[in-house]
Amino acid sequence: MLAIDSVELIGYLASALVVVSLTMASVVRLRMISLLGSITFAVYGILIESAPIIITNVSIAVINVWFLRTELGLHRDLGASPIAPDAPFLTDFIDFHLADIRKFQPDFAMPERDAFVLLLTRDGLPAGAVVGRRHDDELAIALDYVTPPYRDSRLGKWVFGPGRGAFRKAGITRLTSSAGDAAHRAYLERMGFTLRGEWSGPALSPDQEYVLDLA
Repeated sequence: MLAIDSVELIGYLASALVVVSLTMASVVRLRMISLLGSITFAVYGILIESAPIIITNVSIAVINVWFLRTELGLHRDLGASPIAPDAPFLTDFIDFHLADIRKFQPDFAMPERDAFVLLLTRDGLPAGAVVGRRHDDELAIALDYVTPPYRDSRLGKWVFGPGRGAFRKAGITRLTSSAGDAAHRAYLERMGFTLRGEWSGPALSPDQEYVLDLA
């Protein structure tokens, strides 16, 4: 049997997890940490033999699992619609999220010409944007952004996978993106991009391009 101090420590840990979950901007992370907290609280309830704590936190755990399955599934109402680069709504959206955008792409600027923009939505709400400079049927991506609440909800995987028809409808059959840093390269490879040409050097240049054929 655990000593009382150890039992209390489990209770404090459960409380800390619940508090931390409430600080998460990402819905998925909030649910995952809340799930860990509820499981830990249920264990705490078992150790102190408290039925109300056990019942409440098992119920919360089941609810979190339910919402995580929905959140991480591909059955959400996801969408991508072309929008004019100078549309007031898009301008407001970019300006509002610019500080967050600059954390990942500090040099981002809307292309001055040949700009093409897809506004990404989830359940009818704006959730991100893909911005690029178009040349014939090829789009060089300048921005691939999803807002923090939906960043872990597979929206990027959708737009470059099942949702790629939004590009094809606009006559775009190939996407390109600069390699960037190691984290960005790993992201591009998860999205299905491949390195254009061969590279035999010790490291990739940030200017190396990744390509995704949409045909």
